[in-house]
Amino acid sequence: MTEKKEEQKQEPVPETKAEPAAGGSAPKAEQSAETKHHHKKDEQINQLQEELTAAIKEKDELFARLQRLSADYANFQKRSSRQTAETVCFEREKIIKSLLPVLDDFERTMKNAAAAPENRDAIINGIKIIYDRILDILKACDVEQITAVGQKFDPFLHEAISRIADGSKEDGVILEETQRGYKLGGRVIRPGKVVVNKLQNNQQDETTDVE
Repeated sequence: MTEKKEEQKQEPVPETKAEPAAGGSAPKAEQSAETKHHHKKDEQINQLQEELTAAIKEKDELFARLQRLSADYANFQKRSSRQTAETVCFEREKIIKSLLPVLDDFERTMKNAAAAPENRDAIINGIKIIYDRILDILKACDVEQITAVGQKFDPFLHEAISRIADGSKEDGVILEETQRGYKLGGRVIRPGKVVVNKLQNNQQDETTDVE
């Protein structure tokens, strides 16, 4: 009987021991999940900090590069302006130097004309030589004369100062040039002033059209 009582007393012991073991595993699991969550959060924060640091570094590098480019561009503008001014000055000097001998020729021609007024042909010939030399200088600078007399009137090349009727010439043809036109590099820098042939029939036709 004594042994049976002892067995009965010992039977509930394992059950009471098992209960706290089962109850203690839940807080540990929650604690482990919370630790993992915090750890993941820390990793995300660290990653964001690294990305922010990298972005700030990249921004600083780009800003420094922009400053260098701005300084280089400012220096380039200064050099370019100086070089342009020097080029213009050099070209101007070259043209003036090329014209000085022509002035010398004019001076000699005027002296000869004063010394021998009767030598008309020689004076005209001297002026013609000077004129040809000026044209050669202009050609060397890519300047060319615009042909006018006998050509069809072109508003892009010519400026009509008057119109007259000449039945022996075609309508719209330039009869006379009062001032020579010039081109520079193929671009018109001064149109030629001309007199254009305008036949009477065309004038009447235009008047009829207007009415």
